[in-house]
Amino acid sequence: MYTRANSSLLLTLAALTLTSTDHAVATDRDPSAIEEVIVQGQYLYSDKSASVKTPTPIIDVPQSLSILTGEQIQAQAFQNFGDVLRYTPGLSISQGEGHRDAIIVRGVESTADFFIDGLRDDVQYYRPLYNVEQIEVLRGSNALLFGRGGGGGVINRVQKKPVSGEQFSAINIGADTFGAHHTWLDTNGSLTDRAAFRINAYHQALGNHRDEYDGTSFAINPTLQVELGDRSQLVVSYEYVDDDRVVDRGVPSENTGGTENRPLEGFEDTFFGSADENETTLEAHILRARLDHQFNSALHGNFTVQYADYDKMYQNLYPSEAVTLANGIPTSVELDGYRDTTTRENLIAQANLVAEFATGSVKHTLLIGIETGQQDTANARDDNVFATNGDDQYAFPFSDPLAIPAFGFTNPARNRESEVRIASIYIQDEIHLSDQFIAVLGGRYDSFDIDVLDIIEENDGDAVGGRFQREDNEITPRLGLIYKPADNISAYASYSETFLPRSGDQFLTLNLDTESTRPQFFENREVGLKWDIRPALSLTAAVFELQRESYTSVDPENQDQLIVVEGSTTTGFELQLTGQLTDRWTINTGYARLDGEVDSADGGGNDGNATRQTPEHMLSLWNHFQVNDRLALAIGATYQDSFFVREDNSVEVPSYTRIDAAAYYQLNAATKLQLNVENLLDEDYFPDAHSNTNISTCEPLNARLSVVFEF
Repeated sequence: MYTRANSSLLLTLAALTLTSTDHAVATDRDPSAIEEVIVQGQYLYSDKSASVKTPTPIIDVPQSLSILTGEQIQAQAFQNFGDVLRYTPGLSISQGEGHRDAIIVRGVESTADFFIDGLRDDVQYYRPLYNVEQIEVLRGSNALLFGRGGGGGVINRVQKKPVSGEQFSAINIGADTFGAHHTWLDTNGSLTDRAAFRINAYHQALGNHRDEYDGTSFAINPTLQVELGDRSQLVVSYEYVDDDRVVDRGVPSENTGGTENRPLEGFEDTFFGSADENETTLEAHILRARLDHQFNSALHGNFTVQYADYDKMYQNLYPSEAVTLANGIPTSVELDGYRDTTTRENLIAQANLVAEFATGSVKHTLLIGIETGQQDTANARDDNVFATNGDDQYAFPFSDPLAIPAFGFTNPARNRESEVRIASIYIQDEIHLSDQFIAVLGGRYDSFDIDVLDIIEENDGDAVGGRFQREDNEITPRLGLIYKPADNISAYASYSETFLPRSGDQFLTLNLDTESTRPQFFENREVGLKWDIRPALSLTAAVFELQRESYTSVDPENQDQLIVVEGSTTTGFELQLTGQLTDRWTINTGYARLDGEVDSADGGGNDGNATRQTPEHMLSLWNHFQVNDRLALAIGATYQDSFFVREDNSVEVPSYTRIDAAAYYQLNAATKLQLNVENLLDEDYFPDAHSNTNISTCEPLNARLSVVFEF
């Protein structure tokens, strides 16, 4: 078992430091010289977001946008999206029941608003970061670019691509004080003068402070790039992901006897589940091909097709009631549980045509796109049954570790198959009215058709069929106005919408009661400022209001049931400063103030309550100091205000501040060392939650030592 004293060994290595490195580069080259550069008119890849689909400088995007590079991910030793989002204003991570990525953007929770190179990656799993060139976080509703969902925003991963004419490789090996360790490989080479390949792979053994927690994760991503003449380029990639880990849903809340409970303290390591049966597995195959063609200097297009096959299972026991303490120890614990399986096949095709032209003195960047796809999903759930009482919930005396009575996952609760068909067309025009004014006008038409077969209902003999169908046809607009008093300053105002089908982001909630109910809609109003203070230093600020229509939430009294929340409104302010303050000092800092309020809820009496897991204040700061040619140091901090877990506001998670640090040292031309120390002051806190009785505990003071070999 991990103890905090174990961390002293690696902490004595704090003098070992290195300069932060970019993705797998040749050791005799300037790192900035081999970044992937795609020339599209006058714009470079490094100055734009791949997810906006047009060659638009970030300063001209009328939307709040953050970009984290692969270099930042490596320098801060980020292992997952939870690490990434701590340093992104306006976003927080939800627990995801211990088996998936779950984000909360501007008070809106989602498990599906994830994209790879602009295409959906919406199955519930933990996404690895080993092959990421950059992560783009777009805040605010924007169906025009992404279609359904994305009420609060979306996260797009840009994968590493082959670099033509280059030969380089790197291996990153690391371990931490919990015993977790990883190996990352990145290798690039040329096959001919017109063809290049790149292979990224990683293996990770998981571990943390929690009793019984472990697991392994493996992935490989070979990519081939071929130049088809002087105007066309084909990129083909395949990714295989295999993940097997313990499902950990944290600790329950403590019954204080008042109106607000609090997370259980003093049992940060105790595993409130079954060491043998809390498990999740994932096997994913993702195949993608993209063809780019430059018709002429003013017209280019691309076509992408993606096939993905996911096989996901998770099963777990978890606390289902708050605990009561006697002499500081829980008297008993009540557990519930289930086993859930999902298989999904996605076939998505997307085509974009971008034209740059002028009508008189007015310049245009016109985007026309189409997207079509089919998603076939089979999802089943079996409730657990305790042998003692024949029920799925059972309370028994507390012990550490828990002495769980015999049980099995044997009671079918859900067995559904769904077929989703999507067809979309979108058009957007960036209109440069003058040197100072740009207007962005666009709209998207979506046809979303879902057929569901409820196998249990179909076969239960009650004369009620189990086949449901619903089709939604929606038009969502996007409007933006940008004023540029100078080339390096822009002020913008924008309005955008998106929708989420009534079946939810995982297509599970469609039934006879909701079959005729329209989708929920999101409206985002935003004004902002972007200022490139210097070429390497940028300031962004935004004020927004996000309105959300009727949605469902887990019933705090019964996690197998849903309640209908009639709406919510989130208003807020976001501020971010990134880049180089001096030649040796780089900074990344962000602040967000959020005020989320529930409008009303059926039967819940939650009108006026705070929205789920929406801290009022969030602040992050990361400083990187280049001491000399070999030595660099870094220090950062994150602050998260208190928040209520659910809309009933019955459990409040307290605020916290966490300090992190890092040291870097270049041993020689081919070998570099990196030490990252997390939670430097050994703060006790609760970073996230899923429900009122499933709250994550923090990792104590720990360190990760990595070695990077380049050749």
